[in-house]
Amino acid sequence: MSKIKADVVVVGAGNAAFCAALAAQECGAEVCMLERAPKEECGGNSRFTAGAVRYAYTGIDDLREIMPDLSNDEIANTDFSIYSEDQFFDDMFRITRYRTDPDLCEQLVRNSFDTIRWLRQRGIRFVPSYGRQAFEIDGKFRFWGGLCTEYWGGGPGIIESETKVAKDNGIRIEYGTRVVSLLFDGHRVNGVKVKHGPELFDIAAKSVVIAAGGFEANHEWRTRYLGPGWDLAKVRGTRFNTGDGINMALDIGAAPYGNWSGCHAVAWDQNGPEFGDLAVGDNFQKHSYPFGIMVNAEGKRFVDEGADFRNYTYAKYGHIILNQPDQFAWQVFDQKVLKLLRDEYRIREVTKVVGNTLEELAEKLEGVNQQAFLDEVKAFNQAVQTDIVFNPTILDGRCTKNLEVPKSNWANTIDEGPFEAYQVTCGITFTFGGLRIEPNTAQVLDLDLAPIPGLYAAGELIGGIFYFNYPGGTGLTSGAVFGRTAGKSAGTEATN
Repeated sequence: MSKIKADVVVVGAGNAAFCAALAAQECGAEVCMLERAPKEECGGNSRFTAGAVRYAYTGIDDLREIMPDLSNDEIANTDFSIYSEDQFFDDMFRITRYRTDPDLCEQLVRNSFDTIRWLRQRGIRFVPSYGRQAFEIDGKFRFWGGLCTEYWGGGPGIIESETKVAKDNGIRIEYGTRVVSLLFDGHRVNGVKVKHGPELFDIAAKSVVIAAGGFEANHEWRTRYLGPGWDLAKVRGTRFNTGDGINMALDIGAAPYGNWSGCHAVAWDQNGPEFGDLAVGDNFQKHSYPFGIMVNAEGKRFVDEGADFRNYTYAKYGHIILNQPDQFAWQVFDQKVLKLLRDEYRIREVTKVVGNTLEELAEKLEGVNQQAFLDEVKAFNQAVQTDIVFNPTILDGRCTKNLEVPKSNWANTIDEGPFEAYQVTCGITFTFGGLRIEPNTAQVLDLDLAPIPGLYAAGELIGGIFYFNYPGGTGLTSGAVFGRTAGKSAGTEATN
């Protein structure tokens, strides 16, 4: 490897890292990105995401700034609604049980639109999220749950486009280069120590941005911090997010912060691989559960599938599934709702059974008490309030009555075959605990809450933003907002 020289070193090569690199480069800094993964597996968790992004917008004029390719027909035939900063704040505080750090949250929300617009100006393309986030009602597409936009090409599109923009702007990217520690003189960070193949060497830099993800791919850390059983979870994304970035900062006295016992975890195909599969991407997820029921090995429902829009429940239901007997559940649907199932239910790599009758289906639900399941469906069907109109685009109040585990919205009887069922387990996305940063600069703070000169952080390794749960699409926004902030701060420090 030729000698690496940089003003700013960015550790990682996912969305947050690219935003940091681009922002530092705008300050006139010479930037080098160091990616632990080989090129064929690069991109961190960002490459595995579906690409939905949450930001505040006030109407179609804002959306046209983000998506200038919107046609007049799309605008006429779509209800994009609005998503105000107040709504974003409400969702963040409600979903995190009012635990989110208010200063970090304010930076996230207030800068969400401007940051996505900045990315568009830098050449990143966004499109309406029709396939995942809209239903056609009376001939018009209606978005729901605060999301209407996704990166073009999903996760692979993010990494492909951001890599191109970075390289076009002279940013160096080194793959297969693992940062093992920070160069720290007791006062400031002056670079990093890296391992590339058999080589171990130092790279000097005037400032460093760590954007290397959480610790979800580290079995031992998961069990240590999340608790017993978490070693059994599948990892939705990259195998390289083992907490390196967090650990190297803690080693020099950085302050840990946030919900270290919490994480983003979803319903994931029971037979998905140990780590994410780039060929399948995010499609092992199974997120249409609000329109059916979920049962465990005892044949019992165990969660309110219709408690809220999927965007506000999916990231916590993985944990609940992990706590069920043998760590699995079956999602069950009848013919009335099959047309509403997301595309991920139609992939080849899916754990699925079909039965013409409920009795036939019960025989195929591996690991489930068959009679208990049939009794559960019967009780559920009798409890559905069929006089309330079903509407998948709103919290329709179509509920059950007098059940131990209620269903608050979108309750439909399970009585029209053929029936379909999908077996799921827990898939962990990213961990919520991480480093404490100064919200306005993204500079890492030490245990005395003083800034560490030369060190900044962004992305999933920031603690204090998410607790217990997560509003869908906020991770990419957080990575972009704090990546841009960290890069600008690092670049300014390095060039002044």
